[in-house]
Amino acid sequence: MLDTGAFDAEEFSRTPFGNISPTDTPIAAEAQRASQVLHPGNSAIARPREQRVITIANQKGGVGKTTTAVNLAAALALQGMRVLVVDLDPQGNASTALGIPHHSGIPSSYELLIGECTVRDAIQQSPHNERLLCIPATIDLAGAEIELVSMVAREGRLKAAIQEANLAGYDIDYVMIDCPPSLGLLTVNALVAAKEVLIPIQCEYYALEGVGQLLRNIGLVQSHLNPELHVSTVVLTMYDGRTKLADQVAEEVRAHFGDAVLRSVIPRSVKVSEAPGYGMTVLDYDPGSRGAMSYLDAGREMAAKAARPESVPTTDAGSGV
Repeated sequence: MLDTGAFDAEEFSRTPFGNISPTDTPIAAEAQRASQVLHPGNSAIARPREQRVITIANQKGGVGKTTTAVNLAAALALQGMRVLVVDLDPQGNASTALGIPHHSGIPSSYELLIGECTVRDAIQQSPHNERLLCIPATIDLAGAEIELVSMVAREGRLKAAIQEANLAGYDIDYVMIDCPPSLGLLTVNALVAAKEVLIPIQCEYYALEGVGQLLRNIGLVQSHLNPELHVSTVVLTMYDGRTKLADQVAEEVRAHFGDAVLRSVIPRSVKVSEAPGYGMTVLDYDPGSRGAMSYLDAGREMAAKAARPESVPTTDAGSGV
């Protein structure tokens, strides 16, 4: 048993550990970071001048689309923004991470797209943040692309739903649309509904493969369906600073996309991977972790940077992309 009454602060100060303050210890430092995340105070971001609708797209699976969508949404909501996440992936992983029920029979993005329910029926509030809303996805969404083929204005049905949410008075600052890992009709709906595209790119060898095709598809949507669409943001995910490969991929992405690439990179993190298993984002699960701080920084940077449609080419693969 430690005899605290015998503790001599002056004698302790002469030991090799005497100059260490409580905030220098790993646990205390993490607690301090967690406090900064949960109580941003004066660092809260300003509301956008108009609603920002952002589609998170990359047809390559496993690059961190859903993780980026939900954690950026949570980061923005923590800093005072009202955020709607639209889950367009039949797997429903974004709904899981936000703690939203999404079993078959619940009003979801599927019913919304085919006109069987209204936005008010489908929107749910995350149990972790009252400013974080979600339209969940159920497995029924897997058949939506076939059903949408014969419908009138099939590419614009999600856009109409988002406009309905605005008319319903939800006062949403950001709409984050999580796409499936494909370039089908669901992703086209997301691209038509948005003005901005956010592309998560994994810092791995195969990361840049397929991005050229995505950019060409974005160019086609620009030309025929949504001239305001542009790539506003690129996020580097699963970054491992111990490898030269991660730095090489980062350099190549920055060379091609320029200022659209966020300075904040998302590191490989066990906490980020664990969080969805508890129905949470990493900012709720472990707010003091590196992953949480990285997404918080990325959210602030994305909110601060101005959209520049001309900054990113969409029809020329170029630079090896």
